[in-house]
Amino acid sequence: MNDILIKKTTTFFKETFGAEPQKVVLSPGRINIIGEHIDYNDGYVLPAAIDKIICFAFEKSNSNTSRIIAIDLDDEFEIDVTDSMQLTDNVWTNYIRGVVNQLKINGFEFQGFNCVFSSNIPVGSGLSSSAALECGFLFGINELFNLNIKPVDIALIGQSAEHWVGINCGIMDQFSSVMGLENKVIKIDCKTLEFEYHNADFNDYSLILFDSNVKHSLMTSAYNERRQQCEEGIAIIKNNFPEITSFRDCKEQHVLELQKVMSANVFKRCLFVVKEINRVKLACEALDNGKIEVLGQLMFETHEGLSTDYEVSCAELDMIVDTLKEEEAVVGSRLMGGGFGGCTINLIKKGHEERIKQQLSALYFDAFGIELKIYDVKIGNGTSLYNNN
Repeated sequence: MNDILIKKTTTFFKETFGAEPQKVVLSPGRINIIGEHIDYNDGYVLPAAIDKIICFAFEKSNSNTSRIIAIDLDDEFEIDVTDSMQLTDNVWTNYIRGVVNQLKINGFEFQGFNCVFSSNIPVGSGLSSSAALECGFLFGINELFNLNIKPVDIALIGQSAEHWVGINCGIMDQFSSVMGLENKVIKIDCKTLEFEYHNADFNDYSLILFDSNVKHSLMTSAYNERRQQCEEGIAIIKNNFPEITSFRDCKEQHVLELQKVMSANVFKRCLFVVKEINRVKLACEALDNGKIEVLGQLMFETHEGLSTDYEVSCAELDMIVDTLKEEEAVVGSRLMGGGFGGCTINLIKKGHEERIKQQLSALYFDAFGIELKIYDVKIGNGTSLYNNN
């Protein structure tokens, strides 16, 4: 699938600019195995890059002018890299402008370039196509002009570019897009940015995403509210247990002892966060020991927590997970991402995939009148140069 995308992108480049590209870059989307809504609570996340990518083709333009073409959108724009960058109404261009802006702010010297790109990452499905766009584009400029930016700094600059666009994201998306390794997940400490790789050998299982194809409007307001409730909760915990500095120091018992002095919602949010931080640690142990069914059970527990304690699920996502939980061949399932729509991530025993896809799709359509989208994914490498030799 990626070979077709690479050929499409490089052929388009050659037809447009009359030469082979000087650099071709592959930049992946990402999944998160476990560790949801704890990036802003000093927790850990367990993402991985996937085999769905954006392919970029670059050349120097030998001027200050840059021409950038989005093949899939049939759209393009030009910028002078010596000009100051401004946000525009054409949203996709802002991610590119944001990267150029961050390079300029950080004092990097570069000239104009030509760039075309195309993608097979489903947009809006929670697979972080925006992070792949920022980091792949930045990686290409880094290679084209020998800027010597380290991979971790590419992720951080990509995050800053997205902040400039107006999306106050954490570091997970950019970090996993840049730093991913095939058949590895990355445990990222969201407080310190320390990270470690763990084997993700899913030999007997398939990773399949079921996209609910819905997005409920609660997402932004609910996200802000959850953050406030967690801040309120950790303040109460610190006040009663001075030795605790963040949620990662908490045990469930700490939260349970304070139930009477917390509102019902603050108590539930805190309980979820403490349990989820611990689940990430247990998931790493399960992966290290090849116990995929233990990992799957942790995924089911995360969904239950996200649905009942953190209350960010919805009827469509709950229906998918509840249906799959009854299926012996499904060892784990949970909503992935912020919630109120988007995808579930699912571990399914090989040989049962097609039957489950068909059955679930029919049940889902009967329940909601909505077509389920389905993505098969494998854990792949992070952003890299493509070499055709």
